[in-house]
Amino acid sequence: MDKRPVGIFDSGIGGLTVLHEIGLLLPRENLVYLGDTARVPYGTKSTDTIIRYSVENTRFLMSKDVKAVVVACNTASAAAGDVLRKSFDVPILGVIEAGVEEAVGRSKSGKIGVIGTAGTIQSGKYEALLRGSGVTKIISAPCPLFVPLAEEGWTDNKVAEEVAKIYLEPFLNGAVDTLILGCTHYPLLEKIIGKVCGGGVALINSANAIARKLSDRLSASALQNDSGAGERKFYFTDSIERARAVGSRFLGENMDSRVQLADLSEFSRH
Repeated sequence: MDKRPVGIFDSGIGGLTVLHEIGLLLPRENLVYLGDTARVPYGTKSTDTIIRYSVENTRFLMSKDVKAVVVACNTASAAAGDVLRKSFDVPILGVIEAGVEEAVGRSKSGKIGVIGTAGTIQSGKYEALLRGSGVTKIISAPCPLFVPLAEEGWTDNKVAEEVAKIYLEPFLNGAVDTLILGCTHYPLLEKIIGKVCGGGVALINSANAIARKLSDRLSASALQNDSGAGERKFYFTDSIERARAVGSRFLGENMDSRVQLADLSEFSRH
């Protein structure tokens, strides 16, 4: 049994959907979340910058004595996952790999779609991993307006539905049988996305997938915590009040005094 916390980081608030799923599946685990709200979005940054930010985020989490790190940011997972695994001596799990594994396992036709931010789609990481798994029919498209819709709470109204119809048109009429929600904000729009796509398309929520992968990894490494109720700590690098307000909506609970400001300056490269 290992009572040390699991660290989770994202470029902003969206990764709280990952923390939520991990908390549901592993309620005894202590969780530490870092949202880099001072430097969001990562999708517009260079690969070198994303790697630097990701290393700093991981160093911060390591200072909290975490036993594993979940990269909840799709952009960071694509750009920095391999670097982090080589640089730190704890398990590093990325949402992209988990989503791909589940999509490949669930697709019956081998036709898989991916939606995400422009940065994630342009990275080609999802497509590379899918092709490496033998998938030959891949459709991908960025859906940038889904992020502000999720943060504003506009997840189940006419505006969200009309935007979804436009974005998801390439995936309809049998074009794919499985669709990866390749952004941590998108699970909040899962109901609308499912309505537009119809019952013939399986939606892959990477937050669910990474929670299961983390559970398996902790168990296999004898790192799981089997006693007590897990504690949650939340750190953000800027805009604490907005993070608390929007984050509480993402989690479905009041984040209250557990939200703290994080200073990453001491974890930057020298």
